[in-house]
Parts: sequence; structure tokens; C-alpha cells
Amino acid sequence: MSEIRPDMNPDPADTCIAFRDLTVGYNSHAAVHHLNGVIARGSLTAIVGPNGSGKSTLIKSVAGLLRPMSGICRVAPGLSTAYLPQLSELDRSFPARVKDLVALGLWQKRGLLGRHRPADRQAIVAALRAVGLEGFDARPLDSLSGGQLQRALFARVLVQDADLILLDEPFNAIDEKTIRDLIGLILHWHGEGRTVVVVVHDLDLVRTHFPQALLLARRPIAWGPSAEVVTPENMQRARQFQEAWDDQAPWCEPSPAPARGVA
Repeated sequence: MSEIRPDMNPDPADTCIAFRDLTVGYNSHAAVHHLNGVIARGSLTAIVGPNGSGKSTLIKSVAGLLRPMSGICRVAPGLSTAYLPQLSELDRSFPARVKDLVALGLWQKRGLLGRHRPADRQAIVAALRAVGLEGFDARPLDSLSGGQLQRALFARVLVQDADLILLDEPFNAIDEKTIRDLIGLILHWHGEGRTVVVVVHDLDLVRTHFPQALLLARRPIAWGPSAEVVTPENMQRARQFQEAWDDQAPWCEPSPAPARGVA
């Protein structure tokens, strides 16, 4: 397993995301502690770990939704980012159609009130076709199943055409066929050279489809090739560390242990 140590300087041209002693959380309560390392451009990485281990907190920090409590989380300048939150964070009662949701992916190009061009409308149609929702454009969001809504959200990511794609638990509470189709899209993005980071619970999916993995339990437990990270021994270490964590403990000091990373 490769390591990123403080005295190492990865080539900036190959770095998409850099973490330097990153601690991040909510309301002065840290959820991820002292993370060091880099995620390479064009890589496909799964973030795994027990419930409450800081996976979603970390990906929100990368998306710019949470400021670090200390340390640095830096995305390489000039890269566009698409972020897909968990389904549970979305208000499905909002009175909108499928094509309205997908069109939100164009706001960085057109603005929230910008008029869509013919090419934009064609892109929306093509994205819906790519995720298996052709003909669903006028359907209200509250009429969709969980799998159909996730497909629509992937269509929104498609029209964003982003360099960095962040997906927070995209496979939860959806059917197996939808999971296979969405995995296909993720692998397609990876094949195009985009950087994709995904929070994943299903370790079999990680072992099968994700070349790199970061295992968290409030702090990094292992980070590198998935076959070396997602092992019974590492998962047991993560569970034990997570169970022993004291949420009321005082502010922690930086760990002297070497940090792991992705070369």
C-alpha cells in the first residue's frame, strides 16, 4: 500500500484533491480527524467505513459544503465539480418535473434564471435516455420510485459534464438493476478520465468495481488499492476504533502515525 508522508510532494499535475492534516465536522464536533494524502486525477475511489465514521462529512468537505475545522482540503484549481447528495437529504415533495431536476445541472453554465438553448434541451433528453428514463421528462418527482429518482439525479450529473464527480451513497435503497446501470455510468466516467469519489456501503461492489478505497473510522484506517484496504482485518480495526470512539472526548492532537494515501 502506498503512503503519502508530510515530506512527499506529489506532482500537482497529477493531483485532483489534496488533504493536509484535515479535520472536519459540525458545530465544533469533529467527524474526520487528521487526514493526509491525495486523490489522483482520473482515479475511481470508494470511501468506506462503519456508520458514523465520517464518510459523508468528508465528501461534503470536498464539495465545499463544509469548511475545515483545521488543516486543508484543496481541489485542484480550474476543475468543475458535480456533487450528488444522499436520497434521504432530498425533498421529493417539491413540485417539479424530472426535466426540471436534470436542468439544474446546467445552472453553472446558464445561471439559475438563464434561458436554455436548444443544445441544452438536447443534452437533457440525451441524459435521460442514458439513465433509462427516456419519456420521463414531464413526470413529477413525487411519482418516481427511489431507483427512478436516483437515475434522474445521475442524469443531472451527466449534463454537468464535470471533471470531479462526488457521489454520496448512490446505491442505497434502490433495486439491483438500477445499481448495475449506475455502476456502468460510473465506470464510463472513469474511462473518460474523470475523477470519481463515491461513498459506498456494499463492500462487494467496492472489491469488484473500485480500484482505490479509503477506509475511515473518524480517522484514516487504510488507504490504497481496494484489495489491500477492504480486508477482514482492516474492517475489524475500523469497527473496533469506531465503537471505542468517545464523542465527548476533548480536542485531539495530531497523530504521529504515518498517513496513508493514493499515489
